[in-house]
Amino acid sequence: MEAYLMQFIDLVLHLDKHLPAIMVAYGHFIYAILFTVVFCETGLVVTPFLPGDSLLFACGALAATAPDGMNITIITGIFLVSAVLGDATNYFIGEKAGMAIINSKRGIIKPEHIQKAHEFYEKHGHKAIVLARFVPIVRTFAPFVAGIGKMHYATFARYNVIGAIIWVTLFVGGGYFFGNIPFVKQNFPIVTLSIVVLSVMPIVIEFVKAHLRK
Repeated sequence: MEAYLMQFIDLVLHLDKHLPAIMVAYGHFIYAILFTVVFCETGLVVTPFLPGDSLLFACGALAATAPDGMNITIITGIFLVSAVLGDATNYFIGEKAGMAIINSKRGIIKPEHIQKAHEFYEKHGHKAIVLARFVPIVRTFAPFVAGIGKMHYATFARYNVIGAIIWVTLFVGGGYFFGNIPFVKQNFPIVTLSIVVLSVMPIVIEFVKAHLRK
């Protein structure tokens, strides 16, 4: 039982690496899986560990290298809808139950994640909704904090849609473009890992800055 659980966790956390095998095993059902993963990563405050940037890039690259297995138009539409709905759901969770979740004795959310999202808003204002799309962890907590702060929903929705369009277009489009390059085809795992590292770098930089300030 434990072995199956570990395999499942590895599959979820490294879905981008397992995509080719999943495509073969589940066919077009892969689209439902991708929708669910991105929706949960952006919409549920307890799942910031799910793949985001790397998953979008990997899907774009696979659409370029295996168009029969993954359609670029379909995955772009799926990611756009799931990203927008995810952030909207996260906003309403923050608005309706944000403070109760934060004050819960169970420690569902780490206080430092909320603090980082607050600091991100103080620095960037409403644009944080767009910019947060490109910062793992903060991406998950930014709409949650916006809901807690009672940001006007029309304003939030506008930045939510803009951010989703830019995020999905850049990463899926980037993967699709670079996926046709021979080097990328031959070193796909390395390229995907590089995307993950680049995605995490902003968090590392902010952590170092905060440490130096202390």
